[in-house]
Amino acid sequence: MTNLLWNVALAVTWVVLTGRMTLVNLFGGFILASGVTYLTQRGRGVPKPFLKLYRTVDLLAFLAWELVLSNLRIAHDVLTPTHHMRPAIVGIPLDATTDAEITLLANLVTLTPGTLSLWVSSDRDVLYVHAMYVVDREQLTAEIKNGFERRVLELLR
Repeated sequence: MTNLLWNVALAVTWVVLTGRMTLVNLFGGFILASGVTYLTQRGRGVPKPFLKLYRTVDLLAFLAWELVLSNLRIAHDVLTPTHHMRPAIVGIPLDATTDAEITLLANLVTLTPGTLSLWVSSDRDVLYVHAMYVVDREQLTAEIKNGFERRVLELLR
């Protein structure tokens, strides 16, 4: 909480020093103040809001990359005369425990073309996923766990 107060105080100081009281100038001062507070606290680690922002951007960038790759794979399969689909239902063991973690993970898997979250086991240990292109079940499991699940857990924990 003290970082937020320092950021607001430094942003107001910025506005006073520049002599322009506009929302854009105040926002710019807040961004500048956030950078100053981050640089002055480097020895104590990264402040939590910056870490959450970084992890959110990382998750969104990973989702965008997966969307591009999945769409390209499906477009290639549709445009070529032979189909490369090998559909399967795979049980993904979960490290996610809370409702929010499981829900976000299941929705991210469903958003990606070619995969669909079907069911979560009653003990909430396994997420069942239908995938259109399964060459190796262990590889699909590793991709989801090291991709989406790891990033979801980093963001929400």
